[in-house]
Amino acid sequence: MADALARALPPAALTLASACSMAVEIVAGRALAPYVGMSLYSWTIIIAVVLAGLSFGHWVGGIVADRAARPARAVGLTLLVAAATTALSLPLLRLAAPMAEGMGPVGHAGALALAAFLAPSLAAGIVSPVLTRMAMEAEPPARQGRALGLMFALGAAGAILGTLAAGLVLVSWIGTSASLLLLAAIYGVSALPFLGMRGGAGAAVALGLLLGLGGFGPGRALLASPCLEESEYFCIRIDETALFGRPARIMALDHLAHGVNDAADPAWLPSPYLHGVDEIVKRRLPAPEIDALFLGGGAYTLPRAWGATKPGARLIVAEIDPEVTRLAAERMGFLPESAELIHADARLALRRLPPERRFDVIFADAFHDVTIPAHLTTDEFHAEVAARLKPGGLYIANVIDAKREPRFMLSLARTLQARFAHVELWLDAAELGPGEARTTWIVLASDRATGVDEVNSTYGLPRTWLRAPTEAMLAVLPAGETAFLTDDYAPVDRLLSRLLTDPALAER
Repeated sequence: MADALARALPPAALTLASACSMAVEIVAGRALAPYVGMSLYSWTIIIAVVLAGLSFGHWVGGIVADRAARPARAVGLTLLVAAATTALSLPLLRLAAPMAEGMGPVGHAGALALAAFLAPSLAAGIVSPVLTRMAMEAEPPARQGRALGLMFALGAAGAILGTLAAGLVLVSWIGTSASLLLLAAIYGVSALPFLGMRGGAGAAVALGLLLGLGGFGPGRALLASPCLEESEYFCIRIDETALFGRPARIMALDHLAHGVNDAADPAWLPSPYLHGVDEIVKRRLPAPEIDALFLGGGAYTLPRAWGATKPGARLIVAEIDPEVTRLAAERMGFLPESAELIHADARLALRRLPPERRFDVIFADAFHDVTIPAHLTTDEFHAEVAARLKPGGLYIANVIDAKREPRFMLSLARTLQARFAHVELWLDAAELGPGEARTTWIVLASDRATGVDEVNSTYGLPRTWLRAPTEAMLAVLPAGETAFLTDDYAPVDRLLSRLLTDPALAER
């Protein structure tokens, strides 16, 4: 019996440790999102930090496997370290976040990932070589190669299990804080069989105290989620604020505000780009009975406004996250009965509509952090959009990019020119002026020109939007610094990299 346990314990512990290490990596992405968003850059940094910790841990673990007089005890103690550092990762993240501000999104993400998630990965990496040596020594020499292969296989299987569990279950069902505490508990329980009766009892008490601190006083504050809701897609937060002398609510997804609504006045559009879209559409399509498709719901600010001000409008909103829709209805004043709702990826939603369905306006307002999902920027997608527009219809996309040398916005404009006779670039006049900054462009594509160079607000805040000469804007950068975007090649993150790496462009 003892021999069977000695053979079974290392493989089981390695499987659990591998599962926990990969689950921590997935949860780390969500944990960092309220501070730095989720982009190709932030995920790259998180993966690199976790792999660095595991790699260095494997090297240290090899030394421990050679030198440890009591390898089982070494494994137990290291798993306890993994439990402690995992439990402390979120408090460390909360403490480090304000100190790392001003470094730009990429530097900020790197500092936070190192502070919170390097140590758990290092500890998880150490146990693997020690457990593998224990498993090999439990077998006769003729079977040690087989034992080695089994440990490699179980490590990979555990990593798969942890990735699936975190991505499909933990974050969306119990949230970031509870997920990290659960993973810490699994590490701690895995340590107990390696520490003996006395050591295991002491470790259990210490682990219980550590995890229990999260429920009291400062511990609860440090572990409290910054999110109102953690869905499968976003950390959703709704903040009370006051804008232009009136109460309002802001919906933030991860760390980016996605809309501002006044509960008492659906027609009020405080965001200049949404106000600009509304004014441009009114001039092009003055009749209120319009067919409109919104690709992305967010705070549902414009669908809410059009539902209230355009009697007879037929509105469809494709929003990937049902929780965003639910909170927009519960907290942001959106009336779900005012529009047809499709909870699916915008491109898939477009394809699933009846083939005869056509629109006067298709408005793309889908963002993940400051970037538009790449598959919603390509020539192939634009062909699908163009086929869904009525004659004279408008495709409008808002784009966050630099005010000067906007590489992604110009790439999108060049790509749209392949499918639309007229591509126009609009900007809030208040954004004009010297200096570098990021701004929100309104990109309009149609078979007909708007025919004006300036649009002034007819209600609400006094604003003016100016049309930038498209060809002159396209000449700002050589073609080699932009890209024609296709399903095969759409380097959106690279084209927007300055917004993610330059602190001067990180915030407006």
